[in-house]
Amino acid sequence: MALPNNFQNRGRNFRKTEDLHKINERIFAKEVRVIADDMEPQVVSISKALEMARERELDLVEISANAIPPVCKIIDYRKFLYDQKKKQKEIKAKASKITLKEIRFGPNTDDHDFEFKVRNAQKFIEEGSKVKAFVFFKGRTIIFKERGEILLLKMAQALEDIAVVESMPKMEGKKMFMFLSPKKKSK
Repeated sequence: MALPNNFQNRGRNFRKTEDLHKINERIFAKEVRVIADDMEPQVVSISKALEMARERELDLVEISANAIPPVCKIIDYRKFLYDQKKKQKEIKAKASKITLKEIRFGPNTDDHDFEFKVRNAQKFIEEGSKVKAFVFFKGRTIIFKERGEILLLKMAQALEDIAVVESMPKMEGKKMFMFLSPKKKSK
């Protein structure tokens, strides 16, 4: 069985592949607004637009299908796609990935455990991660809310040189939590 060009054989499943933009003969509008680097925008028939693209040895690409008439640009389509992929890669590379680390306390956490957890939080912040510190109240320990708040504020004070408090301690259900993020380094 012969398959049309726009189908790819993937095992037993067939998947239709389509271009991102309509190009050349795949544009079905009667009139289009043509734009190019070396000319003013103008509304012409599709046959005239295709002829203009062929004269320049470039492609006619439909940029905005919803406009009336549709907007088409005379460009080298392969170079256009290449540039778009390149821009997407640059954007993706520049996007910083922020991770969130959690540190859990109990309302009766003693000093040694507190110091240990503060050192861990410091390590996470120096790596560039955000830290969610929370106090979990189990059973009747809910009556020690002020101890939990004091613990979180003490932690924020211990890390004030390298971290910024994004939100002050808040109670939600059986947890009181606070977010810390790394300080922005000034250049």
